[in-house]
Amino acid sequence: MKRHAPAAARNRAPIAAALRDILPASGLVLEIASGSGEHAAWFAEDFPALIWQPSDSDQDALASIRAWCAGSGRSNLAPPIRLDASARAWPIDAADAILCVNMVHIAPWPAALGLLDGAGGLLAPGAPLILYGPWLRDDVDTAPSNLAFDASLKARNPDWGLRDLGGFTAEAAARDLRFDRLLEMPANNIIAVFRRG
Repeated sequence: MKRHAPAAARNRAPIAAALRDILPASGLVLEIASGSGEHAAWFAEDFPALIWQPSDSDQDALASIRAWCAGSGRSNLAPPIRLDASARAWPIDAADAILCVNMVHIAPWPAALGLLDGAGGLLAPGAPLILYGPWLRDDVDTAPSNLAFDASLKARNPDWGLRDLGGFTAEAAARDLRFDRLLEMPANNIIAVFRRG
């Protein structure tokens, strides 16, 4: 059954516009935590030269992604795979880019570190790990809406919450993933790009 995420409808066009300067011209993009599957269907259409590989750890999400894949008619949209970012082994051998939208703050910290571990093992030198979402930054005042969102996340699960970009960048560097660039996005979100060294 197809799920609909209001945030996906709002942010897909700005994300796609930013991805045009980051994604490779061809190859496979692994999307981590694809959620409803709407982004995968949209981006597969927007980037026809790329194979889009959605994934998620949740069975209901995987069912929704399958429904979006079935309705897309896109030959470059692969069936979803079950992937837990915190797992030691991932069910895929390589990717030319990894995209993760709105996962790091709605997951325990070990899942964020697992994302870095997995990216470090899958990506070739120079290939991008692209993250979208709200973050805490030392040099930028956090928007009140993001602070309220952080409090609501922690109320739902104390292991969730907005992450510090500086701390995440240090963990990435320890895994040979160097910080490449930051793009300011609508609604107090950012895109952070890391590249395999």
